[in-house]
Amino acid sequence: MENIAKDSNTKNTKKDIPDLDVLFELADLFKVFGDSTRLRIMYIISDTEMSVLSIAESLNMEQSTISHQLRVLRQNKLVKVMREGKQIYYTLDDDHVKRIIEMGLDHVLE
Repeated sequence: MENIAKDSNTKNTKKDIPDLDVLFELADLFKVFGDSTRLRIMYIISDTEMSVLSIAESLNMEQSTISHQLRVLRQNKLVKVMREGKQIYYTLDDDHVKRIIEMGLDHVLE
């Protein structure tokens, strides 16, 4: 068996690793991004506020499907709700969600 030289930064690397609970949360977040319908929804509302009906029409999908996926996105704090009278609109929760999507697109389009 070969002797493998130990990296001099091994000790520093180990202490920089986030807690396991944090890594599990991060993995769960990436699972949410792993659904193409949710990605399409987030992309379409990245620069605007839209109702469930508008999102469904834009994506040519059932309103119930969009509602279900928006619920998942809300539970994971990726989209937020804005109420105007009786009408409910959805938009991305904040700019870092948009940046995650943009960085992912940049990566796959390289």
